[in-house]
Amino acid sequence: MIIREKYLSLIRGFYESDLVKVITGVRRCGKSVILESIMNEIKEQTDNIIYLNFEKTSDFIKASNYSKIIEYVNTNRKDGKCYCFFDEIQEIENWQIAIKDLRLENCSIFITGSNSKLLSSEFITLLSGRFVSFRIRPFVYKEIQKLSPNTTVTDYLIWGGFPGRFVFKSEQDTRIYLNDIENTIVINDLIKRYKIKNETAFKKIVYFILSSNARIFSIRSIHKTLKSDFPNIALTTVARFIEYLKNAYIIDEIAQFSTKTKRELRYYGKIYNCDVAFNSLRALNNRYDLDHNLENIVYNELLYMGYELKVFDNKGKEIDFLATRGGKTYLVQVAYSVVDEKAYNREFSAFSNIDNTNQKILITNDDIDFSTSTVRHLKLKDFLLKEDLE
Repeated sequence: MIIREKYLSLIRGFYESDLVKVITGVRRCGKSVILESIMNEIKEQTDNIIYLNFEKTSDFIKASNYSKIIEYVNTNRKDGKCYCFFDEIQEIENWQIAIKDLRLENCSIFITGSNSKLLSSEFITLLSGRFVSFRIRPFVYKEIQKLSPNTTVTDYLIWGGFPGRFVFKSEQDTRIYLNDIENTIVINDLIKRYKIKNETAFKKIVYFILSSNARIFSIRSIHKTLKSDFPNIALTTVARFIEYLKNAYIIDEIAQFSTKTKRELRYYGKIYNCDVAFNSLRALNNRYDLDHNLENIVYNELLYMGYELKVFDNKGKEIDFLATRGGKTYLVQVAYSVVDEKAYNREFSAFSNIDNTNQKILITNDDIDFSTSTVRHLKLKDFLLKEDLE
């Protein structure tokens, strides 16, 4: 187990707070390990700790509804402040009621969940905003190097950062593990959770979206593409399926910012996978989509660094990221390589007619430095070890 200090440093200041600590993220990204790390730190001060993992049958039986959660805590806690850890609590109906009551009974509460509806309007209303949330993601490269120092950048570009994959030594075993993640958390969980009847259409749409990472999209364009296979599928159904993937933290969508309108364009954005493995599992004959995976990796790394991201439309020329943090904004373009003259001209021309108010950065997998007087080139292998864009 590695200590994910980046996340712990964000959460640590709330250990004693009466705010409910909500830890979210896609399944198997390491939320339970974060909880374990927090518990280990708190155990240095007290043993008045309650832990329930609602994916374990034995724990579910102990507290299978909100009233039993309250009863279990009150039966097993000691005098004084109690620290309660509830893993994957969304499995319990009306769990919010238990959390509200326990928060008022001198409990510091930590909950995890793999669905954004954990932060539903009902929960927010019930707690009157008395919570703080933290999004956990699969490993970035710096974390992988602590766990598996021999993992190459290329391996990361193909198979991503799901923590559990690093116990496997062969590509075959890695594929089996990642396929199981996809079948379990992307397909079966969502079909069961949302009672999806047209499973064939759902799978087709999911596979199409996961292999379309780091691309501009609109719901209408996806619907049009799939219409030949599913002529009766409604536009609203496609929109709903995409929302399910976002709710489960499997994909993110970021908006586009236009220089023409000086505002975000809400009608289309860009999709990124929580992990590039979901694209690579679609590849045939090892023809991996490294171009889009590299951009997806940069997206995940920039989020880990703490940047807010938008796509930047420079009068019809797309710049991949408008990255903002601490009052500083960067224009970041990503390409696998710009050795080819056409690629070089295409990527650098995206910055044309933009003043130098914000720093312009190009990230590629090239070993040659292509920096110019106005654009700073970062080699991917160097970028992956940085803490920020400075």
